Amino acid sequence: MDIEECKPEQIQEIFGLADRLCQNREQPLLQGKTFVLLFPETSLRTRVSFVKGIRDLRGECICMSPEALNKREHLADVIGYMENWADAAIIRHPDLNKLRELSRYASIPVINAMTSENHPCEIMSDLYAISRRRPDYKDLVYTFVGPGSNISRTWMSMAKRMNLNFHHVCTEGNALGPETANYTFHTRLEGILQDSDILLTDSLPEEFRTAEYIGKYQLNLQRMRTAKPGALLNPCPPFFRGEEVAADVIDTDYFVGYEFKKGLLYVQQAIMLYCLYHSKHAAT
Repeated sequence: MDIEECKPEQIQEIFGLADRLCQNREQPLLQGKTFVLLFPETSLRTRVSFVKGIRDLRGECICMSPEALNKREHLADVIGYMENWADAAIIRHPDLNKLRELSRYASIPVINAMTSENHPCEIMSDLYAISRRRPDYKDLVYTFVGPGSNISRTWMSMAKRMNLNFHHVCTEGNALGPETANYTFHTRLEGILQDSDILLTDSLPEEFRTAEYIGKYQLNLQRMRTAKPGALLNPCPPFFRGEEVAADVIDTDYFVGYEFKKGLLYVQQAIMLYCLYHSKHAAT
C-alpha cells in the first residue's frame, strides 16, 4: 500500500504498535520469519534500522544488492521463487514500478524502503516522532523548503492522508502539483516562515547548489528565529551544512537532533508486523 492508499486509522494503528514496541524493545515477534533485504551498500540509516529491528524481534535477514532486480528475468518469476524462502522482501531501489510489479505478483509483503519517487517508511517515522513531541501535530503548519524529491512528494502524500497543512517553498516552476486543501506552493520563504511549525528539507540536487538559491532558501538561525515559537527543523539526512541548512542552526534546539530518528527502528518494526499480519501483500 502506498501512503495515499492508507486510511488514517491504519497509520494510527502503526503508530500505536510502534509505541508498544518502544516500551518492550526485544520480543520474539518475528521469530521464525526470514526477510530478504535488497539494499545498496551506500544505505546507512534505513538499512541499519531495518536489520537491527528484525534481529531485535528475533527474525532473520538475508541481505542482497538491489541490482539483482535489474536482470532480464521477469519479476513474477523472481518473487515466485523468493516466496519459497522469505516471509517478506524489503527493497530499496530507484524504480518504484519494479516494487509495484513485485507486489502485484507476490503473496508475501513487499516493503518499500525507498525509491526515487517516494520514501514512505522515512516520512511515516518522522511524523510519528513529531506526533510524540507535539500531540497537536495535526494542527501544525508543515513547510518543506527545496525542489521536488522523494521526500517532498511523500510529505505531500502524508499531508493528504492525515489532513495536514503542508506548504512547499522553492523557485518558480518547481511546484509538486496543483494546489489543494492540503498543499500550497510559495516562491518566497519569508512569506510562510512566520506561520511554520515544522521546517523540512532534503539534500539539494547539484543544479540547486548555487549561491543565488542558497542565499534565498537556506534555513539558517536568523530565519528559524522568525518561525513560530517552538518550531522544529527536520532536515532529511544526509543533510549538508552550508547548503540546504546552515551550520549555525544545527547546533540549536530548533534542530530535532539525532535521537529523533530512533523512532525509525520502531516504526519500521511496526510496518513489518502490520504487513505480515494484516495484508497478503503490501508495497508500503
